[in-house]
Amino acid sequence: MSGLLIAAPSSGSGKTVVTLGLMRALSRRGVVVSPGKAGPDYIDPAFHAAASGRTCFNFDPWAMRAALLRDQAARSSDEGLLVIEAMMGLFDGAADGTGSAADLAALLALPVILVIDCARMSQSVAAIATGFACFRPDVRVAGVILNKVGSVRHEGMLRAALENTGLPVLGVLRSNPDLHLPERHLGLVQASEHAGLETFIEAAATAVEEGCDLAALMALAKGSTGSAPPPETATIPPLAQHIAVARDIAFAFSYPHLLDGWRRQGAEISFFSPIADEAPSTDAGAIYLPGGYPELHAGRIAGALTFKAGMSEAAALGARVYGECGGYMVLGDGLIDADGQRHAMLGLLPLTTSYAQRSRHLGYRRIRSLVPEMFAGAFSAHEFHYSTVISEGDAERLFEAEDATGQAVGAVGLVRGRVCGSYMHLIDRIGDAA
Repeated sequence: MSGLLIAAPSSGSGKTVVTLGLMRALSRRGVVVSPGKAGPDYIDPAFHAAASGRTCFNFDPWAMRAALLRDQAARSSDEGLLVIEAMMGLFDGAADGTGSAADLAALLALPVILVIDCARMSQSVAAIATGFACFRPDVRVAGVILNKVGSVRHEGMLRAALENTGLPVLGVLRSNPDLHLPERHLGLVQASEHAGLETFIEAAATAVEEGCDLAALMALAKGSTGSAPPPETATIPPLAQHIAVARDIAFAFSYPHLLDGWRRQGAEISFFSPIADEAPSTDAGAIYLPGGYPELHAGRIAGALTFKAGMSEAAALGARVYGECGGYMVLGDGLIDADGQRHAMLGLLPLTTSYAQRSRHLGYRRIRSLVPEMFAGAFSAHEFHYSTVISEGDAERLFEAEDATGQAVGAVGLVRGRVCGSYMHLIDRIGDAA
């Protein structure tokens, strides 16, 4: 296995820009990059895919079984140089203290490149670098990239402070206000909505080329070792033999490892765009509405008559219909946008949600199915949304949930006939879930 984990002491240190720049810089040299993102993030992977030209897979050490992580890493490494961006700070994990990027680095035996925001420090960089390098003996911090460095003099002070740490400086990137990505309530604005994305990635790549030792980084990546590739590990079983998946700017949060796992288990995947008023394939046995930003496009979804008619027909004919988070909201009767306007949704579940009345819901979940004919067993999942439930009608509950610390969340989601959904994003099976 060959690869790197790009991490930082905290969020906001610039590791996403460094990762994008590194992926593109290596690609410019003809290196095939297999991109990865630690944790449950479903926005950053689209940026990684744009920078590398390849699908970015999630590596979630809390929610994914170790066998699945090793399987995905082995296949990714076989196809190219594995470059994984960490989440949050290197040692930050779930509420129970597990599932950090450091745990992932230890599991996969990947060297860590620490990106440090140096904008407001000088000699203290040595304490930070040393502390992170020594904190866990099973995690190898192989070097640092100094980000947001203000001047030649500032760089000299930082390098002098790091001389006796034993950690090589693998790169120095100057402060650059142009290397900033816009954000919204669930994270970065989606890659597909970033009009100047290609220009941005090219600028990040040039900055990395000029400021980083690419040869040293590649040598570290190729020098990493991992265990022998494990047998292929099955993910969550496919919803049907043919699954129609909604995909556009309102339904963008489907995990690549989930879709890839369905394909490898023999399922056919087709795509359709509700925003473009497309209906799902009429021969699909299941329809999957993933999460996204339907609250920002509620008017267009309400007016997508072909989409709505196709969904109603599929449900009437007995197709299995499943919605997650934003997809769950669209399965309901109505969605209230930020301005307080109610928009009619699909009406397949007795549910009304509101983005005008906001409350943040965030965290890992362990969930157990309450309706075995829809899902069987237990799963790991992630919840992240600001919308709230205004009303729920008469319907079965889909899952029983608890948070990462084992505290009960209660019964979540709804089931009516062959239609079901919840705010949970499924990630992996737990035990023998099927």
